[in-house]
Amino acid sequence: MSRVLVIGGGGRIGQSVASDLVKQLEADVTLTSRDVKTVQEAADGLASTAQALPLDLDDWVALDTAISSHDLVIHCAGPFHDRDARVLKSCIQNQVNYLDVSDHPSFTEKALQYQEQAQAAGVTAIINTGVFPGISNSMVRQDVEALDQADTIHLSYVVAGTGGAGVTIMQTTFLGLIESFPGWLQGKWQPIQPYSGRETITFPSPYGQVNVFWFDVPERFTLPQTFPVQSVITKFGSVPEIYNGITWALAHWMPKAWLQNRRMIEFLSWGGFLTTQFTDRFSGVGVAMRSAVTGKRDGQPTQAISTLVLPDTAIAAGYGTGSIAQLILTQALEKPGVWPVEAAVPTSLFQQTMAQRQVQIEQVISPIS
Repeated sequence: MSRVLVIGGGGRIGQSVASDLVKQLEADVTLTSRDVKTVQEAADGLASTAQALPLDLDDWVALDTAISSHDLVIHCAGPFHDRDARVLKSCIQNQVNYLDVSDHPSFTEKALQYQEQAQAAGVTAIINTGVFPGISNSMVRQDVEALDQADTIHLSYVVAGTGGAGVTIMQTTFLGLIESFPGWLQGKWQPIQPYSGRETITFPSPYGQVNVFWFDVPERFTLPQTFPVQSVITKFGSVPEIYNGITWALAHWMPKAWLQNRRMIEFLSWGGFLTTQFTDRFSGVGVAMRSAVTGKRDGQPTQAISTLVLPDTAIAAGYGTGSIAQLILTQALEKPGVWPVEAAVPTSLFQQTMAQRQVQIEQVISPIS
């Protein structure tokens, strides 16, 4: 039986990943957290083979010991804004395969620096494996491969309320508003203001038309590194619409020094989380994603569009990470090095694992007039 260590397994995302794993294959899963009670309750509610392990990531010796006794490590302990790559580094040293649900560009840049070390150690390390980034990256790959030539990638996401996740998702959102970031547009890097460039996108039911805004996610620089395109656009929105207004105001009106203050981020995150806990009753906690890739097919301008709707964003993240964990543990996927999802997971395997989870991704390929 494969031994899997889920770091941050007491959280909503970690529990969703572990739950997906035990449903899809036999695995001996160990969940970790600094909170002994929380992680024990999570393990008790998962499966008879699940175990709880109190663990602080600052305890390097305990961390290294835990990693060395497992076949796969899944890092779910966010927010990843100020995480270093010590978990990945330990996995490489112990020759243990690695996944994470990281969603902040700064962490992605740190992790990619270990590409050569992971290759030399024969370690498959795939980062950003949740829902977005994660499933979204594979949707883009599917659309790129549907064309002979891809020129522009346009990714749009909408999340209802908290998305079923904890306060960490709020922290990630507010941390993404602090600084401008480079976007790949018309073949060059250009500065982008967070939560700018409002655009109305039509998502599948029940969302319909939703306003989305520029948002800093790892896909905005991993996708142009993987695919030779001229532009990559990444935009995000929330429902109810009032949350877009609040986020826009924070990005454009609040002094940046306030957003850089850890206590202010914690205050905003908890305030936002408690508010959305109430509105979740009406909005739900789902996610919708739309990948639109334009280019050429058979010499004609063509667009490939893939869409996905799921009722719980946290469970969707479990599907994204759990599916890749399944591929690694069954030896269907082996690619030593550190990779974003779109550079590591073949479309055929992505489609196969999504079908196993009854996840329906609609793709439409049509000429552009």
